[in-house]
Amino acid sequence: LLRVNIYILLFSFADYGCILQIRSVHFLPDGRSVVDTIGGKRFKVLQRGMRDGYCVASIEYLEDIRVQNEEELCKLQELHDQVYMQACTWFQKLENRFRCQILQHFGPMPEREDDIQATPNGPACCWWLLAVLPVDPRYQLSVLSMMSLKERLIKIQHILTYLQSIPSEQSF
Repeated sequence: LLRVNIYILLFSFADYGCILQIRSVHFLPDGRSVVDTIGGKRFKVLQRGMRDGYCVASIEYLEDIRVQNEEELCKLQELHDQVYMQACTWFQKLENRFRCQILQHFGPMPEREDDIQATPNGPACCWWLLAVLPVDPRYQLSVLSMMSLKERLIKIQHILTYLQSIPSEQSF
């Protein structure tokens, strides 16, 4: 795993995170700005400190542990496909206003991927779901830190199952 020193412009920060790629910046008249980003590499904070008034950290990039066994990979693909279909069902059953807000803010759910191990972070749909599902940020962070796609899919599946068990007017 690669160790990198990174400058973080926050006063405090979590033990895990992801590098953000800035896609665009829109400056507002009052001095604030709207920054459109997309997540990149995940990392674990190894050490933290201060330099020139900024919080800094040494990090280690995280990658999913690849499944090598063909039988395990088939089971993992089946789990992924089940979770993907469950997510599609959940999303379609959302009230239209919530669905529109999610689409406007996060865009559509990424397409189902045939090779779920093509990237070091697994399928994009997992990260989209983690961003849009109404869960505590600490829970999101625990899922972000996972290096097992199977464990991450199971957590997302549990969230979706719980949300689908709630009457629709309370589910969001």
